[in-house]
Amino acid sequence: MSTILHPWHLFVVILAGWVNRRQQDAIDYLRTENQILRKACGKKRIPLTNAQRRRLAIKGKLLGRKLLGDIATIVTPDTILRWHHRLVAMKWDYSRRRSKAGRPPVSKEVIDMVLRLARENRSWGFDRIQGALANLGIRISDTTVGNILQEHGIEPAPERLRRTSWNEFIKAHWNVLAAIDFTTVEVWTKGGLVTMYVLFVIEIRTRRVHFAGCTANPDAPWMKQVARNLTDCSDGFLLGRRFILMDRDGKFCDAFRSLLEVAGTKPVRLPARSPNLNAFIERFMRSLKSECLSRMIFFGENSLRDAVRQYLAHYHEERNHQGLGNRLIEPDFRAGENAGDIQCRERIGGLLKYYYRDAA
Repeated sequence: MSTILHPWHLFVVILAGWVNRRQQDAIDYLRTENQILRKACGKKRIPLTNAQRRRLAIKGKLLGRKLLGDIATIVTPDTILRWHHRLVAMKWDYSRRRSKAGRPPVSKEVIDMVLRLARENRSWGFDRIQGALANLGIRISDTTVGNILQEHGIEPAPERLRRTSWNEFIKAHWNVLAAIDFTTVEVWTKGGLVTMYVLFVIEIRTRRVHFAGCTANPDAPWMKQVARNLTDCSDGFLLGRRFILMDRDGKFCDAFRSLLEVAGTKPVRLPARSPNLNAFIERFMRSLKSECLSRMIFFGENSLRDAVRQYLAHYHEERNHQGLGNRLIEPDFRAGENAGDIQCRERIGGLLKYYYRDAA
């Protein structure tokens, strides 16, 4: 019995062959592209996440080992099938649901408290921290304290005690510490645009700032006179200050530093390019510029001096400071607090404003 071959049968065979050929061409292209990308990356093995392995395992299982051998380029077919068997085994793994034997783990709150006590008290050992925790109602052993510190890379008390942070040093010397620094301002004069060097000194504890002077030429004689003014025995701003922080600017010359040290204030020269170590006066400079100097054009040295004095009056008496609990440095006790009409005091043409109640 002969089989009649209709024309549409031939068309289906031709179409299937064409589709298969197109699929093979696409596979060859993807394989070539993968090989080029791997060579460009320069890595023999491409790191894959668990989610990516899972996707390849699911797709590879449907193809089978033979077809995988023809098209897989990132990993071998055996690897893909091994991933599949492992994922199947993990599906039936209920070990995580079992209750764990032994002591319950230490809570995150307790761990955080142990770390806080260790970091804030460098001289405290395991027993001291354990006792402090007991005062707070937290009962753990000193061994547990030691294990927590070891896991988080914190040394025992003798090692921690040898390392004093800069923040701890500053706070330990609040009352005897000051800082000094320059800033520059461009001023229009009869001779054109001149760079003026403005010098400030700050008391770290109180945040009080002293305007030490300004000049277009801060040479050694000028700096020596500034040192004499700052250490004057009657009203020198550095009286009672044992240390003063300064950068390695050449304007802080040997003669300037020697006069300070003879008067009892030892200069502490900071490492190069370390503005964070002199953060208090750097923060003042930022406020001075953003709130005053950068918003004005100065014609002559006197206009600059007047603006600086007006800003310092505002800074001490009218500006709240977050570092001091959002309080004023030198509050005006004559102003009312809860009674009286609200008044506004303006400085530098309204650039600086202060609102207060008029005392009855």
